[in-house]
Parts: sequence; C-alpha cells; structure tokens
Amino acid sequence: MSDVFGPTGSDNSFDEFLARLLQGQQRSVPFGRPVDITRLLSRRTHEVLRAAATFAVERGHHEIDALHLLRVLVTAEPFAGLVRTVGADPERFAAAVDERLPEPSDERPEGRPALTPSAQRALLDAAQAARAFGSTYVDPEHVFFALVVEQDTVAGQMLVAAGVTPQTMQQYAQDAARAAREGRPVAGSTAAGTPGQESDTPTLDQFGTDLTARAREGGIDPVIGRAGEIEQTVEILLRRTKNNPVLIGEPGVGKTAIVEGLAQRIVDGDVPTLLQGKRVVALDMAAMVSGTRYRGDFEERLTKVMDEIAAHRDELIVFVDELHTVVGAGSGGDGGMDAGNILKPRLARGDLHMVGATTLDEYRRIEKDAALERRFQPVTVGEPSVADAVQILAGLAPRYAEHHGVAYTDDAIRAAVEMSHRYVTDRFLPDKAIDLIDQAGARRRLALSGTVDVDALRAEIVDLQSAKDRAVAEEQYEEASRLRDAIDGLEARIESATAPTATDASSASRTEADTTITEADIAEVVARATGIPASRLTADDRARLAVLEDDLHARVIGQDDAVAAIAKSVRRSRTGMGDPRRPVGSFLFLGPTGVGKTELAKALASSLFGDETAMLRFDMSEFGERHTVSRLVGAPPGYVGYDEAGQLTERVRRNPYSVILLDEIEKAHPDVFNLLLQVLDDGRLTDGQGRTVDFRNTVVIMTSNLGSEFLASRSGALGFSAATDASGYEEQDLRNRVMGKLREAMRPEFLNRIDEIVLFRKLDRAQLHAIVGLLLADTARRVAAQDLDLEVRPAAVDWLAEHGYEPEYGARPLRRLIQREVEDRVADLMVRSEVAAGETIAIDVVADQLVATVDRDARVRV
Repeated sequence: MSDVFGPTGSDNSFDEFLARLLQGQQRSVPFGRPVDITRLLSRRTHEVLRAAATFAVERGHHEIDALHLLRVLVTAEPFAGLVRTVGADPERFAAAVDERLPEPSDERPEGRPALTPSAQRALLDAAQAARAFGSTYVDPEHVFFALVVEQDTVAGQMLVAAGVTPQTMQQYAQDAARAAREGRPVAGSTAAGTPGQESDTPTLDQFGTDLTARAREGGIDPVIGRAGEIEQTVEILLRRTKNNPVLIGEPGVGKTAIVEGLAQRIVDGDVPTLLQGKRVVALDMAAMVSGTRYRGDFEERLTKVMDEIAAHRDELIVFVDELHTVVGAGSGGDGGMDAGNILKPRLARGDLHMVGATTLDEYRRIEKDAALERRFQPVTVGEPSVADAVQILAGLAPRYAEHHGVAYTDDAIRAAVEMSHRYVTDRFLPDKAIDLIDQAGARRRLALSGTVDVDALRAEIVDLQSAKDRAVAEEQYEEASRLRDAIDGLEARIESATAPTATDASSASRTEADTTITEADIAEVVARATGIPASRLTADDRARLAVLEDDLHARVIGQDDAVAAIAKSVRRSRTGMGDPRRPVGSFLFLGPTGVGKTELAKALASSLFGDETAMLRFDMSEFGERHTVSRLVGAPPGYVGYDEAGQLTERVRRNPYSVILLDEIEKAHPDVFNLLLQVLDDGRLTDGQGRTVDFRNTVVIMTSNLGSEFLASRSGALGFSAATDASGYEEQDLRNRVMGKLREAMRPEFLNRIDEIVLFRKLDRAQLHAIVGLLLADTARRVAAQDLDLEVRPAAVDWLAEHGYEPEYGARPLRRLIQREVEDRVADLMVRSEVAAGETIAIDVVADQLVATVDRDARVRV
C-alpha cells in the first residue's frame, strides 16, 4: 500500500491533495456514460472483480454492487489490517456488509453479472485516484480508497462508521513503508491468510508469492498430464538428504506448471503426510536484488529471508524459477557474496526445502559450481507429445475463453497443437500451442471491440507499401514478402471493421458465430507467424499434391523426368511416408546451362510455400575457400565475427519453410560437404552460437554442371529414339558416364544421402517454342500494368523460337532476344508517345525482322 500511495508526500500535503481530489470528483463524468477503464485495471484488481462476481453469483445476485467489492476487499490484506488498526474486526465488519446486501434471488443468474451504478462509480473514482497518485494502473488500494472517499454510498458510510477515513488510510500507508524499511510486519497485518495473527515470515512474504494460497483461491490454471514429474518431485522432497529437486527442461514445456501442480495437490491434500499443510512460496530473486544499492544490502536481505525459512522449514517449500540466476546474483562485482554462496551452507544443513527450475543450457552455469550443483537432484521435464498437449489445451481453453469472451471448438484446439508442432519448430509444446489460442482469442476480441481506427490503418498501409516498393527495388525480397503479409493483415482488419451490419433478425446467431474460434482462425495466426498463406494450412494437402506436377509443368518445359522426381519426393514427405527427421527432399540437378534447373526450384517454392521469395539461393562459388565455410553457420566463439549469424543457418531459422538452392555445388570447399551431411541425414545444423536450426521443413536443391557435356549431346524430354528407349542401353550408359564424373568430384557418403540425382537434358526446338509463349505471357503482364495490350502474331512467335535457339546455352539467349526485340520496341513506342492508354501493340514479322506497331483495330490477345 505504501508503494501505491507513496507520491502523496507528507501529512500536510495529503489533506490538500484529498481536497483537490474530492473537488475533481464533483466535476467527473457521470457513471451513466459508457467509459471503458478495464484496460487500466491491474491484474490484482481484475482478480478482485472476479472474486466479487463469484461472490455475487453465489449469493444469487444479478449485479455486482459496491458492497460486493467492499466485502471482498475487507477480508483480504492489507485492508483487513487497516480495519484492525481502527479497532474493528474484519470478520464482523464483513458480516455487517452481508446484512446490507439485497436478499438472494431464487433464480441463479446466467452469464456474467453486470456492474451497478455505484460499482461503476467506484471504479471511475478509483481510476481518478490512481491518476492523481501517479499510478499507471488501478490497484485494489485505489478501489478501496474510492469506497472510503464516496461517503454518500452505503459502503462509504459503513467504512466511516467503523473509523476508516482517507486520513487513516494515509497513516497506515506511512506505517507500512516504515515497517518495510525496518524489516518488520506492519501493525494489524496477518500471516498468509491466518486472521488475527501477525506474519511469521514478513520478509519472505514481501519478496515471495504464496502458490498454495493462489491455488486455494482458484488462481492457478489446471495442471494436466504431468503426474510423473510431480510424483518424482514429491519423492525427492521426501528424501532425508539432497531433497532439493531442480526441474530441467526447454523453455515452455511446463516446469513452473509442475510446481503449481504440487501446490494444488498440497491444497487438495493429495500428498504424503510429511508434505501436508506446507506452503509453496515462489521467491522472486529479481525483487530481492532490486533496490540494494550498497554492499551488504542484498546479503542482509537474503539472510533475513533464509532465517525466516529456516525457522519454519517444516512448513515451507521455496520455489526459485530461473534457478541459474542465483549464481552471481547480488555480488555486484565488488567482492560481495552472491546468492549461490549464501544458499550452499543452508542447503547442506537442510535448513530449507528448495525447488528450482531452469533450462538445459542455463543449468550449465550451476554445473560449474560443483558444490551448489550437488545439493540439487535434477528432474528432466520433456516436451509433451501432441496427444498430451491436446489434453493440456482442452483443460486450459475454458480459462482463455472466459478471458477473451470467446469459445474454442475442439478442432481449433487440436489445430493449435498440430499446427504449432508442424510449423513453429523453434519453440516447444505446450507453450507455443497456448500462445496460438491466446493470440486467436485476442484477435477476435479486438475485431469485436469496434475500436479499430480505419484511417490510421490506411495510413499505415501507405507507409508499408512504400517500404515494400523500396525493398523490391533493392532486391530485398524477404523483407518485401514480410511487408506484403503485414499489408494483407491490415487490409483484413479494415475489411472486418467496415463490414456492413447485419439485420437484427440474424444478430443473435451471428454473435455466436463471431465469438467462436475455429481451425481457420488458428491457421490465420500461424500464417502471420510463418508467412505461409492460411489457405495452404487448412486446404486438403492430398488434393493439392495431386496437381503438383501440373503446376510445375506449367512453368518448366521439357524436363518431365525432373518434375516427376520432385513431385514424388514431396508427396512421399507430405503423406507421412518419408522420414520425418530428414528434409522434405534433397536433390542434385545435373545439366547444361539454361535448361530450367533454377526455374524448377522457383516453381517448387511457389507451389509449396506460396511465393518465389521462399527460395533461399546461395552461390557456392563464394564458399570455395576453407575460411569462408564459417560464413554459412557463423564463426565459433573467440573468432572475429562471432556476433554475426551464419548466412545459411540464420536465413533458415527465420524462414524454416523454404526451398534452399545451392547453386554450382561442385565449386564449394570440401568442408561444406561435411556440413551438408548433417543437414541431409538428420535435418538439423548447429550454428556458431550453439543453436540448433531445423531443416526438416525445407527442400534442399543443389545444382551442378558436372557431366553436362554428355547431357548436351542428347535432346528432348527423354533424349532418345523409341528403339533406344526400349533397350535402355544408351540411357543407362549416359547415366553411368555422368555418375562417373560426379564421383570424381564428390564423396560417396555425400551422394548416398541425396534423395534423387536428376538429369536435365538440352532443349529441342519444340520445347523452346513453348518457352517463348511463357516468356511472352510474362512480358504481356508487364505491358498490361501500363494500361496497354500486347498481341504477338504467330509468325513473330516462330521467328523468336528460330532465332533464339542456341542448344549449348539453353533458354537464356531466348530471354535476351525477347528483351532486345520485343520489350525494347514496346518501350520506344511508349517513350515517343506513339501509343495511348487502352490501345494494342502488335508484334509481327516484316522482311524477316520483328516490328512493333500500334494496331488500334486489333482484337486484344494477351
């Protein structure tokens, strides 16, 4: 309370302040006007409101009155202590409040009870008091202060009659501040909910949170599926020596929840006799260190806490989250003792029961101090399975549904677990799945709040569009993709905010639908986090994979074998037939230049992940020297560039769903192949900073020109006549020649880990003719963006295919030819203003030369 009312100053200034506050209340906004101050309420105040609502429902009341708030506050500290200081008994006062409450209703109220005008007024006055006292949030102390000040209400009159006034509150706050400085309990306070007695552990109560008290009040979420870990923790606590368990596991797997589950079991009496009645207190080490300015302050404070724990060691279990913080905590670097050295003798003597929690990586800091590490017994907390995580979320969903005012379907809960397990690979269940349902609930709550500033969102879209255009111009495609997704999200919010209001007849049914979180909502949240379009997360994968070959054939001409091999591998992985520990697929593309190796990688990225920018391209000729290999994973500790992330590992860590193209792999240093062995076999790679990067959702494609002299000698999709195809002799001989060349450059253990080695053949004239159509269609789209139409006559298409055919260079000369003969001529017409918007530019052949004319009577064909 002293912290809440600290800024008021001395006794003299308090009277002036109170006068100004009361004067301001007379000019305050009437409670009848809808004012939403819920965002200003602190967590503790929300708990008071929930307790008041529960009490009102239990009494059969349909509304929460100021008397309900007073009834909840007066039985809790520090307000019960304040009532005692004026000579009143909190229990009798609460009974008097009960007598002034309305008679209970015969019908149990449905839904959440509403606030009466007096309760609304109390919260508005509390918000005004919080602002006057310089507080950011409205705390229960401000609500109690508002009840005391508002003396024209029943609650205010009862408080004044009992002797509680603003002045007594201010005096009690000063006494509390003085008691905190002297390390003693304030007069009138109670110990951990035991009425009428002063606390035996005031310092511990100041820097700790009683988890058993929270469990008794229903403030702990249900703990599901961790019975084994809780039992193991109980077993260690029952030991005679070394009875201090430490929970070790990755962040988010539920270490703290296990301790909360232990506290809940103690409250329920579901523990052995030796542990029954004990308090589990979570000690906040950061709060212990905070405010210790001088050497010895922290040691003195921690010693007081340890003395209190030792005096009641049969009643207390101390929980220290982030246990590794005790190593070095409070030392200040000036020779002072840290918390670990203070704890070690206490642990050795058995003065305290301590439960710790830390991560696998941070536990190494404790292991360095062998004397401290031997005092603890590790309990490994693994990540729960998908089935267990579904059960955990099903148990927690009602709490989140109540908080957000929504409902979660069973499919949404299952989708949150499955999608987080599949798409959020750098975090752990159940935490990442809980975040999904929490985020989905918050998005729906925001959408239903009706407080979206459409103009501000549109202005933000304009800024993002400009940033995206700059990123595209600078060829920063990953940044452009991120900005595009942000723009799509803002446009969706605008569309939702400006949607027309439905009729009153259908409003009831629409309300239920609007407050229901479905699988699609979860997919939308995952899509924003991963960049994968939401439709691709919920669509039937089997139906989409069935047409994968058609999608690839539409962009890659003449490489049927390569397309078929890629499609088979992707289907195998997506249907669960592939090894889940390896990448989706790993391929080595062999063939001459310009035959579609890179284009196939782009097409695959577009088909699988929705965008060509999902392809991460690396020119392996840049990694031909030994010292350049560290650029892929980052330099190890102690070397120059250690703070810089690896080019390969960092891009994959940020884009775990992508196609990785390693161009000209044969030019890489042999050490690069050693790194790739781990990627191709285990689907993971450790970077220079010790982080494990997941490659299981990537497609690894390597290209090489090795053996291209053999492949260039044959043309066509298969490259052989019917007789040769039937015997298969020349086909096998060609592959043997190429593989022989390949084995000279790469080791067998590397080649053996590649899923498919795909041979690309040189293109024939028919295939090049089809490629002309693809390239011209792309040109026509750019012309259409200028509000013009482009028509390329059949003779011009034949001319381009004939003059662009250079077998040894593939399709790249054709692209340059179209740029020179078509795009340049169209640009000349536009620069000379010879073509107007809406007109058609015709490309035709005249005297064996391409010409571009404006054909105003032509039928448009794009």
